Amino acid sequence: MPVPEESRTGRPTATAMRRALRRARDGVALDETEATVLLQARGDDLQDLAASAARVRNAGLEAAGRQGVITYSRKVFIPLTRLCRDKCHYCTFATVPNKLRRARHSMFLSPDEVLDIARKGAELGCKEALFTLGDRPEGRWPEAREWLEAEGYDDTLAYVRAMAIRVLEETGLLPHLNPGILSWTDLQRLKPVAPSMGMMLESTATRLWSEPGGPHHGSPDKEPAVRLRVLEDAGRSNVPFTTGILIGIGESYEERADSLFALRRIARSYRGLQEVIVQNFRAKPDTAMRGMPDAELEELAAAVSVARHILGPSARIQAPPNLVDQEYALLIKAGIDDWGGVSPLTPDHVNPERPWPQIDELAAHTAAAGFRLRERLTIYPEFIRRGEPWLDPRLLPHVRALADPDTGLALEDVRPSGLPWQEPDEGFVSIGRTDLHRTIDTEGRTADRRDDFDEVYGDWEALREAAVPGMVAERIDTDVRAALKQAADDPTKLTDAQALALLHADGPALDALTHIADELRRAVVGDDVTYVVTRNINFTNVCYVGCRFCAFAQRRTDADAYTLSLDQVADRAAQAWDVGAVEVCMQGGIHPDLPGTAYFDLARAVKHRVPAMHMHAFSPMEVVNGASRSGLSIREWLTAAKEAGVDSIPGTAAEILDDEVRWVLTKGKLPAATWIEVVKTAHEVGLRSSSTMMYGHVDQPRHWLGHLRTLARIQQETSGFTEFVTLPFIHTNAPVYLAGVARPGPTTRDNLAVTAMARLLLHPHITNIQTSWVKLGTEGAARMLRSGANDLGGTLMEETISRMAGSGYGSYRSVRDLEAIARAAGRSAKPRTTLYGEVPPDRVAAAAASDGHLPELLPVLDSPATGDARRK
Repeated sequence: MPVPEESRTGRPTATAMRRALRRARDGVALDETEATVLLQARGDDLQDLAASAARVRNAGLEAAGRQGVITYSRKVFIPLTRLCRDKCHYCTFATVPNKLRRARHSMFLSPDEVLDIARKGAELGCKEALFTLGDRPEGRWPEAREWLEAEGYDDTLAYVRAMAIRVLEETGLLPHLNPGILSWTDLQRLKPVAPSMGMMLESTATRLWSEPGGPHHGSPDKEPAVRLRVLEDAGRSNVPFTTGILIGIGESYEERADSLFALRRIARSYRGLQEVIVQNFRAKPDTAMRGMPDAELEELAAAVSVARHILGPSARIQAPPNLVDQEYALLIKAGIDDWGGVSPLTPDHVNPERPWPQIDELAAHTAAAGFRLRERLTIYPEFIRRGEPWLDPRLLPHVRALADPDTGLALEDVRPSGLPWQEPDEGFVSIGRTDLHRTIDTEGRTADRRDDFDEVYGDWEALREAAVPGMVAERIDTDVRAALKQAADDPTKLTDAQALALLHADGPALDALTHIADELRRAVVGDDVTYVVTRNINFTNVCYVGCRFCAFAQRRTDADAYTLSLDQVADRAAQAWDVGAVEVCMQGGIHPDLPGTAYFDLARAVKHRVPAMHMHAFSPMEVVNGASRSGLSIREWLTAAKEAGVDSIPGTAAEILDDEVRWVLTKGKLPAATWIEVVKTAHEVGLRSSSTMMYGHVDQPRHWLGHLRTLARIQQETSGFTEFVTLPFIHTNAPVYLAGVARPGPTTRDNLAVTAMARLLLHPHITNIQTSWVKLGTEGAARMLRSGANDLGGTLMEETISRMAGSGYGSYRSVRDLEAIARAAGRSAKPRTTLYGEVPPDRVAAAAASDGHLPELLPVLDSPATGDARRK
């Protein structure tokens, strides 16, 4: 594809070049115009640019404790399959089934072939197994699907996962996975089996993909927006990730600069790019781009130097040493600090015509440029030192066996050997502040934020910028009176414009809205205010997902961190049963050390102790975590959870089902589409769920409208939601508020509008609207009951999540307390089951007999021994 006309108009002016070079020398942040100019530096200008880039690189190496060191990884290439659904016009790696058959090759390497490569590499001292393969070949080639089905794999990624585990267990090499486009769920699935992953961005130039004749035309996985989304999802998932740009494939200098700035934005936002490759295009015979000129080495050097200036001193930038025609010194001067993977065994399957240099030769050239060559692992030292959540506990033994404990670089004299890939030994061990459910109300939390506040959530400044578009208020021109009339006549016919106008209602219009909603509530569910006698059990608060609204999550070393044992969980469920509960609601942090069977173990422990207790447990985020850790599909995992004793799931982790808002609220939680997939699948396998919305942070009424419409559509499909729960954002200790990004929770107007509109917009599909006394208090909850709500939730008995966030309304309400809230709303209260059925008389009697005495009847369980003594 030819370069656009505007980029063929000649070199930049001398004045523009001098100005850009001066700003680079002075360490001033470059803008895209200056970067575009500097990408064209040649000759003396290039020497000037490279000198300033090298200073930036050297400062970064000194800060990292690796002054004068350039790294590489000793690896083997494992070309798991050369089939691909894309058609890149410069690629010789991808092939077609007929060619493989003629060469008497299988569609995929067999397990024996994979392990043979890995074992030979281990014998030669390699420590990285680079899995290279085409993107989802089963999407294009029936032969690929047939091979996978015959071998018992659902898809290519299932085979990648299985082979990565085999390599870890049988050879000790560390897998680095390059399987192409990955969804957020795919990343969760593969993270436990690979210390690092990668995918080249190549270019943000959409025209290279969209226009006929472009190098990526006809390749669905090469759309820049899709590839950028993968990089963002990898950052959200705390996956150390390798990416890079490919120069000389027809992009303009402006487009090249744009690609580098896109990488900078992602690196700032998530701090997950462990290295950036700057690779030069090399034409290959028998490809559509065989006549395209190679990218010149001075052009490559300029791109490296500009990348160094844009990405900064902490970035790790590499250029493949087999593509630089012996010009090692030029690239070192330009600012690289890594040579990438070099194999003493396998060829570069992507550039087979370019053999790897010998490692001794590479070391000599590096030394001639004044640097020492040191071996690293596939995961960079910075990420090894960060530990959780960047490195799955199941991989820690493999990495520690090969990493220098002082530097994080490779132990060069160590040969890998296989180690079991298994869960940590700890399992469920009672540890930490296990009395937090009670002392949160008397002693409070130790500090207003966790110790890693400045690192775990990403870059706060970048987040503030990202939050701006979603928080812009919209102008509403719709006639509110007409919207109110439609709401009163038939709320199912409210247009989006009318609904949005009502979500903005205030004053007399808001009063009219809440009256309409309350009348509809009376007509649909009557005047009874329902509640459930339940106990919350938050079995751990150790979590590294990085939800920016959550004040509950702690690192394992934080003063407020805790994990309950299985006995403690079962004891709390039994105590709840003794005082009349019909349900336990169980959720916890995404603790990296809990076993893959953790959720099933919890369910079985409760059901073994209290067989009749309704188990309302595990949010969609926990479902995905359980499925990823156990290697099951979401459907398989939910089916197994049901068999283990789970009766329904909470529809939490929804927050706002709009990724514009979600990716500000949370770094690593599941995307909206995955939440929808989980709850729909749960409904299909017979597990009903609640539905929720957390609002009043970085959202606007348009987001509430979209969320409620989404829930209504799901309910029309599945009929699986039992209720809708309004969750006002508690801001006090929420990280996103402490960082100055979110507003301080919803106003009373917001709460009234959301409650009323939930009643109207979800009608007639979801008939139960729940308000939260723990977030709004007695008076606030009573007011919502007069505005469309009909349910108060539960007694809770213990409530840690909202209290850690700063809610001041306690952790427990007795039945009499809930009845008083109903009376304040002018109504009577009635107990219910989780699924809104009638409560058996014996349960009602047990609750009445114990009512008001729950704190005394629920002593803190300090250790499993305490529970054992009580049972005796």
